[in-house]
Amino acid sequence: MAIQTEHSAHGSQAEKKKNVHTEETSELVSAKDKTFKAPESNAFGQSFRDYDIESERQKRVEEFYRLQHINQTYDFVKKMREHYKKLDKAEMSIWECCELLNEVVDDSDPDLDEPQIQHLLQTAEAIRKDYPNEDWLHLTALIHDLGKILHLPQFGELPQWAVVGDTFPVGCAFDEKNVHHKYFKENPDSKNPAYNTKDGVYSKGCGLDNVLMSWGHDDYMYMVAKENGTTLPSPGLFIIRYHSFYPFHKEGAYTHLMSEEDFENLKWLHIFNKYDLYSKSKVLVDVEKVKPYYQSLIDKYFPAKLKW
Repeated sequence: MAIQTEHSAHGSQAEKKKNVHTEETSELVSAKDKTFKAPESNAFGQSFRDYDIESERQKRVEEFYRLQHINQTYDFVKKMREHYKKLDKAEMSIWECCELLNEVVDDSDPDLDEPQIQHLLQTAEAIRKDYPNEDWLHLTALIHDLGKILHLPQFGELPQWAVVGDTFPVGCAFDEKNVHHKYFKENPDSKNPAYNTKDGVYSKGCGLDNVLMSWGHDDYMYMVAKENGTTLPSPGLFIIRYHSFYPFHKEGAYTHLMSEEDFENLKWLHIFNKYDLYSKSKVLVDVEKVKPYYQSLIDKYFPAKLKW
């Protein structure tokens, strides 16, 4: 995948290095194409992430994005991060949280309406097949969507627009590559001169760690993992935090904010994203059969109980 980047303060040498990262990403992804065949259509017989086809589900998805784009402001995100960083909602294991996801269906997803735990296991098992030695990546796949528990009553019962969907930076202009971009015109930040320029409150090359993302399950699960002392490597945490940042890793938007470490981690996010999207299927995973393996990974990388 070619990514359009801007020249930063590092100059042409940094730009050359970025292009190398991009080439490595393409090679890592294409090298596995022979062992992982992406289906041509999703569970509804349509193209993946088709947000334009007429259907009742697609109308619901578009209404979701209308609400998300209007309400996800810089101040809202800061408020949510302050509230949830207390991690005072529950104390439970990773697997207990996986089981809670049986109660969640993602209204923003045009591809699948199965319980979330099946999506987690489908993604993890597909990656496990093609990358058998990267156990941290298997576990990352299992837990990447656990933050969707924010939609459940005991975790605040946040509306879906504050839990799921594509993510994007707040505090700077909303890039036109965001899906259903037209609805951002009703977001108050679009009229705020502090937030509506390309860089906004940030600077070029500042690094995504220093950028506030729209609030949702990605940022929440990243926060939970970090605060509970996970030993997952940096690419795993990067995947958890940015896997829904589609305008970035699919469309090449917002790359002017990236650091060199972000470019290093991006190649793994590209690999993960292929499985996160194309492993969605009506063929369900036998949960009890695979549970012992994933429990062993949980024990390796996480404490027995986590604060949520």
